Amino acid sequence: MRSSLLFVVSFMIGLLLLSSHEVKGSATNQMSKCSKNDISVAQGPAGTLPGGISQYLVEITNTNPRVPIADIHLNFKDFSSAILVSPEIFRRIAMDDCLVNDGRALAPGAALSFRYANTKQHPLPVVSAPC
Repeated sequence: MRSSLLFVVSFMIGLLLLSSHEVKGSATNQMSKCSKNDISVAQGPAGTLPGGISQYLVEITNTNPRVPIADIHLNFKDFSSAILVSPEIFRRIAMDDCLVNDGRALAPGAALSFRYANTKQHPLPVVSAPC
């Protein structure tokens, strides 16, 4: 009787360890199933300032349906704006390197937007967005 009970307890512990390993493995698989291509950057005209400088609206979206993505960096050569852009949303941290959302994660499907004003619209390619 005692050996049967020991066998059942050992078996249950083994099942718990196995299921715990599977859950961790699937979470790791989900985390590895994202890339900088999961960040969508769209922008377009958003009016003109009184001095005639064009404004542009930028929307940055995490298109991954499962994984939040943090530490998103965009390349905006010589970023400058004639209007204030909140540095918590978009901040130049080095030449050709701008940080999105102060490095915080964008939830799956979440988006943030901002406006900038410049004499021309600039491309904003994603440089990095680690999972």
